[in-house]
Amino acid sequence: MSDKAWPFGTDADRDDPLTELRIPVTGTHPMWRYIATFDRDSEARPTDLEARQLASYIEAYKERWFNERYKAKLMERALDVDAVTRIFHKWGEGDWSYRVDTWQYGPYWVPAAPRLRGGQYDDAKVGPLSLVQVMDRDHSMHTKYPSKDWAAWKAEHPEVFPVPMLEAIP
Repeated sequence: MSDKAWPFGTDADRDDPLTELRIPVTGTHPMWRYIATFDRDSEARPTDLEARQLASYIEAYKERWFNERYKAKLMERALDVDAVTRIFHKWGEGDWSYRVDTWQYGPYWVPAAPRLRGGQYDDAKVGPLSLVQVMDRDHSMHTKYPSKDWAAWKAEHPEVFPVPMLEAIP
């Protein structure tokens, strides 16, 4: 891909393998409004299954919020831009956190970084969580359980979200 065809500059890593799945690899404060990103400063990389789950998370967002015409417009770019960005960070095996780019107050990562867990800055007192559990938390901001739309999406995609991963978040 030529530099001209890559409008994201250094904000998203053009040559990262996750980009082929339309997953932007960025820092914790991306300049563009991607649907979701993987934090390039993570201590670990996603497994193949986790990468498919991140891609599916982005697809679920598009299915929920955008019409067919607009989804076709999004496909004109290498990455999906037009949302409040969720940044996903992997600390280690089965240990994920996320943040929303617009957050200005409260914890930086949910759940908190491993070194902060159980301390005075760990309001949630949870973790470690799998990627799916973190995604469930994002889809259950105001309730104990993930939204019905998200639960249905996971159930419709068992190849990406195997049945044991359908359990409620802690």
